[in-house]
Amino acid sequence: MTEHAHSHSHGHSHSHAHGVAPDADRRWLRSALLLLTAYMAVEVVIGVLAQSLALISDAAHMLTDAVSIVLALVAMRLAARPARGGYTYGLKRAEILSAQANGITLLLLSVWLAYEAVQRLISPPKVTGGLVLVTALSGIVVNLICTWLLSRANRSSLNVEGAYQHILTDLFGFVATALAGLIVLTTGFERADAIASLVVVALMLRAGTGLVRESGRIFMEAAPAGVDPDALGERLVATDEVVEVHDLHIWLITSGQPALSAHILVAPGGDCHKVRRGLQELLSGEYGISHATLQVDHVGEQGSPDDVLTLGPRPGAGAEEEAGHCEDSHGPVHRSGPHRR
Repeated sequence: MTEHAHSHSHGHSHSHAHGVAPDADRRWLRSALLLLTAYMAVEVVIGVLAQSLALISDAAHMLTDAVSIVLALVAMRLAARPARGGYTYGLKRAEILSAQANGITLLLLSVWLAYEAVQRLISPPKVTGGLVLVTALSGIVVNLICTWLLSRANRSSLNVEGAYQHILTDLFGFVATALAGLIVLTTGFERADAIASLVVVALMLRAGTGLVRESGRIFMEAAPAGVDPDALGERLVATDEVVEVHDLHIWLITSGQPALSAHILVAPGGDCHKVRRGLQELLSGEYGISHATLQVDHVGEQGSPDDVLTLGPRPGAGAEEEAGHCEDSHGPVHRSGPHRR
């Protein structure tokens, strides 16, 4: 029988090939930023001349597009820095801060535009429909190019996705503005401009809410979308020689980088190192979790010095502590067979 020099086996493996490709993504984002900034300046002037809130709202949205790309570029540079000092994960969550800032700006801007649109529904100003239509059509072309540029970047990053959602929403907004300009030009119905602004507001609310929700889940260290911690725990405890899994935590370090830690109890005499390797292969292969830290212990009574080192309950411990090994388990407990979680 193999003698183990310690009772705690710590396994940790992860891939270094995750995350965005900074150089390639920065090139796409910079190209979109230059195009957006140039067009936004032209649109503000035309919007004021045409007295079109739809055009002005589109220009304001394009300003947030430009800011979102700047934030994305800064966050990429910060996230690329190596881990050091007190930041043991590095600054990878700077990308999530950027995504959350993008979501919040969308929500705040939508509130202001909704107020202005309602005011113009009540008292519509004179709108130059032809100028609105031509500007909106050119805006569609510009946003199609920018959308294509950002689609070439790595959208698995919530940071890049935030900038992409900004520009995609703006594209839909320009379509609504073009329709409003056509209606004003052909029918003289000037409230169509305010209605188009409300359509843009609805799109901004949808995109902003999604970004704030997803970034909030990462900051609250919720399990990645699509991963059920209870089901995963049951899958781990069903592995041969595993008696119990507790202190199971699953979270995202940043977009596309799930991490897991857990305390695994192995049957007396079991090969704890083999169990750990098998569990890490399972997590990586079936769940895409390659950043896993597992503490593996034997459970049962301690035998003679020639036996596998095991951990037993404290003298006088109750049945619940004996079965669960830990006095205070920070999370659901998974055991083979029926049990409470």
